[in-house]
Amino acid sequence: MVHYKTEDEVVFIRESCQIVSDTLEHVAYSLKPGISTRKIDEVAESFILSKGGLPAFKGYNGFPSSLCISVNNEVVHGIPKGDRFLKEGDLVSIDCGVVKNGYFGDAAFTFLLGEVSTDNFDLCKATLTSLYKAIEVSRCGMRMGDIGFAIQSFIEGECGFSVVRELVGHGIGKQLHEEPVVSNVGKRGSGQKIKSGLVIAIEPMVNFGKKEVVVLNDGWTVVTKDSSYSAHYEHTVAIFDDGVLVLSDHSGIEKACVENPFLTSVMVES
Repeated sequence: MVHYKTEDEVVFIRESCQIVSDTLEHVAYSLKPGISTRKIDEVAESFILSKGGLPAFKGYNGFPSSLCISVNNEVVHGIPKGDRFLKEGDLVSIDCGVVKNGYFGDAAFTFLLGEVSTDNFDLCKATLTSLYKAIEVSRCGMRMGDIGFAIQSFIEGECGFSVVRELVGHGIGKQLHEEPVVSNVGKRGSGQKIKSGLVIAIEPMVNFGKKEVVVLNDGWTVVTKDSSYSAHYEHTVAIFDDGVLVLSDHSGIEKACVENPFLTSVMVES
């Protein structure tokens, strides 16, 4: 069952989303070759707590950390580790969730560490662009299939990359994951009609190579089956009769990508 949100509820969701966005911006300034993914997680958790929020992922179905940090061929749900050190050329996907006042926020961003290949730059730019194409069609009266179609037709039809099928976006509010499922593939004009008050997390996950993925023995980390690199971007949005509100914010993150000399910026039209 879909729980449609009031404007007052969206205020709380936006507050949690802002902490998520600020956390991603904060950790972006710490990214550099040689830092461990566990250190990044520690920086994020301390920051979230300082803002009055709680890490939404830590303890969720047994997940051990505050961030999901997925590097290169890891698609999502990478577990931060003390012996996993970043290096020049890595793609570092960081997914963050926060709960405050009983409402959740969620967003993700793939960072390009140092000089990356043209192929991987193009992969990240295409994935981020597809996110905004999906947001453009997230309007009352449209259907959930239109969101998936916007992503899939651009990524696979125009860019030649692959959209992961098994992993999806989701409704969000008093729970981290609510109905509806927000697929990144779809048929135009199909699926549930979008109504006012819908709050969803849209998160395209795109592989440079083939679409197939597998889960590692840790039970969490999802990797590409062909070992190709993957990118992941996410926004939480609220849809009302008068338009769509993007509740999370990538602008500070993108600013950090410009100012941190160890990062390469991917700027797209939003």
